[in-house]
Amino acid sequence: MSVNKLIYVHDPMCSWCWGYKPTWQKLESALANILPIEYRIGGLAADSDQPMSADMQLQLQAIWQKISSQLGTEFNFGFWQECQPRRSTYPSCRAALIARGFNKEPQMIAAIQQAYYLKAQNPSDEDVLIKLSEKIGLDASLFAQYLHSNELKRRFDDELNYVRSLPIQGFPSLVLIRNNRAYPIAINYTDWQQTLSEIQSYL
Repeated sequence: MSVNKLIYVHDPMCSWCWGYKPTWQKLESALANILPIEYRIGGLAADSDQPMSADMQLQLQAIWQKISSQLGTEFNFGFWQECQPRRSTYPSCRAALIARGFNKEPQMIAAIQQAYYLKAQNPSDEDVLIKLSEKIGLDASLFAQYLHSNELKRRFDDELNYVRSLPIQGFPSLVLIRNNRAYPIAINYTDWQQTLSEIQSYL
């Protein structure tokens, strides 16, 4: 028997996901009694210890400005002066996966987003993620061990392979699974009701 469900594909350090968050939360609430929702990690940028290039920093700051002007999203641009940016979102993705195992994935995502976009902290750094794990009620030492476990590496690889099999163009993305078929759902960053109507048209 197939189960209908909506998959939300995102990355905790994806700035458009942060911009979409208020609209997504309304859609998520509206779907609460209609359809199960699964979070899936997209994996925007692989592990890297290299400082982010000046060009990439300017490019991302321009994206933040665009999202802020289009959606009214708040960003703390002090991040670019106070942190050493790296193009690496995989650590925060793994943190979300660990939290999922303790039914705290949304809390971890929120903590990462607030640290990154509002508090000028760098979730590419493991020490930041370990502090955030404690903040949401996880055992920090256990969390730190999990970050480098073979089990987590396998789960993360499986997740990335699954996400790459879905009909998505980037993050965030919504995919409706109905009768074992995957349907891409258009994201409207300001009108959750339009997205809800599209989803309901398939059900």
